[in-house]
Amino acid sequence: MTNSIEARDRLVGTPLERVERLRSVIAEGGDKAQELRRLPQDVVDKLIDEGLFRFALPRELGGEDASSLETIEVLEAISAIDASVGWNVMLGSEINAMAAGGMPRDLAKEVYIDNPRVVMCGGGGPGSTPSRAIEQKDGSFKIWGETTFISGCHNSTWCFMTAPIMDGDKPRIGADGAPMVKTWFMHRSQWEILDTWDMAGLRGSGSHNVRADGAVVEPKWFPVELMKTPALHENPVFRMPVPLRLSYNKVAIGLGVAKGALEAFVDIANNKVPMLSASKLMDRPIAQYRMAEMTAKYRAARALVFEAMNAVEEELKAGAEAPSTRTTVDARLACTYGAQACMEVVDVVHAACGTSAAQMNGPLERKLRDAHGCASHRWVAHPLYETLGGILFGKAPDAEFAGTGGPVLGGSGKR
Repeated sequence: MTNSIEARDRLVGTPLERVERLRSVIAEGGDKAQELRRLPQDVVDKLIDEGLFRFALPRELGGEDASSLETIEVLEAISAIDASVGWNVMLGSEINAMAAGGMPRDLAKEVYIDNPRVVMCGGGGPGSTPSRAIEQKDGSFKIWGETTFISGCHNSTWCFMTAPIMDGDKPRIGADGAPMVKTWFMHRSQWEILDTWDMAGLRGSGSHNVRADGAVVEPKWFPVELMKTPALHENPVFRMPVPLRLSYNKVAIGLGVAKGALEAFVDIANNKVPMLSASKLMDRPIAQYRMAEMTAKYRAARALVFEAMNAVEEELKAGAEAPSTRTTVDARLACTYGAQACMEVVDVVHAACGTSAAQMNGPLERKLRDAHGCASHRWVAHPLYETLGGILFGKAPDAEFAGTGGPVLGGSGKR
């Protein structure tokens, strides 16, 4: 059986080149995903075959050790074709890589090297069923609970679910005096998918709820966390705090949607003759104005994101254990602005194309929904401006914006 390193070595071309080869697969899969509300399995299989769920993993685990900038480029390229496909690849590759950061090497071999088709999901918010983990006599834990918005759950072999360790009806208290909460690494056989995802934006992302009802986590899987620091790998990405990693991955999808919308604008404007007009849309001054204005906005947002993330990478390459407050704040501001600016790009382009943009079989109707879906995500949503603005005024940042951590998807769970 081929392992993940052998599968990686058989890949042809860069991830970006492989995305381009899959253009028709991504486009057709995105269309089908609108009806299914998740990716078709044949599309998932082709994405796996081309290493697009593994490219962010360390090379020793069969990945391509992508930097944050390379990751953004790949996700942007996929999302310019279809954002739901891009979102699935983003989430699966993101969770795959985050979990690899501190996974014990013997477990990592079993999870990653021995299974080149592995895809993970997890992390979402609390569901209607309060979560809890109960230790068993054999050292295993049983998990009960529900977690929301688990994108790509149909594609995944493993899912992370956050739950506190309970002793009776009270949470177990750790050495630091806080309740012991961790993200539990659960095999697909241990959880069920609830059909809850019926959204307009990112409709094909498959972001349903996941429920565990006495799921058994064997003792050997206890050390596995969604992200652990310090990481075992040299790539600076593994020293970025969780909120920053989630932010640059999300803005990448927004950048792709804006890029795709501008490409669609060119196509429509070159072919559409507006009602009661003797010339094409491309000849109208307002269309020309909007094309230049929104191209500039998209490029400016993209440049800001790349500049800020490059600064984070350079700081970490120079030896920092974590990004400084300044580079963290700059990067979070860039990612937030990028998502919001890209939503505006799509809004303006959609309006400039008139009724053609609203056609259900046209590209802009879906991109309008997807742009809003991207921009509303917690890690790049507009309410972050309030916190970032306060920091820029001189308020002390909390851990999320200081580069030291922040809201994470579970705690250490150390016994």
